[in-house]
Amino acid sequence: MLKETYRLAQDNNRMLRSMRRNAFWGGLFRLALYAALLLVPVWFYFTYMAPVVEQMMQTVQQIQGTGAQAQAQFTGFQEAWREFQEKFKTSP
Repeated sequence: MLKETYRLAQDNNRMLRSMRRNAFWGGLFRLALYAALLLVPVWFYFTYMAPVVEQMMQTVQQIQGTGAQAQAQFTGFQEAWREFQEKFKTSP
């Protein structure tokens, strides 16, 4: 009976150590997986997407600048047209 208890205790101890070891490696693997899932998109953005986004922002700024210049020219054209009309209205 004592030998059977000793054998069961050893078997129990072996199983518990195995469970602890598996839990440790599983937790470590899970941590590495979550870190990869969080860091890979950030790395991908800074490596590949950041230059594309920066170039796109520069293009948008150029388009906005061109739009502002066109609006200023159109405003100047409207003022010149108004002055032209006023010169003909004031002359008899």
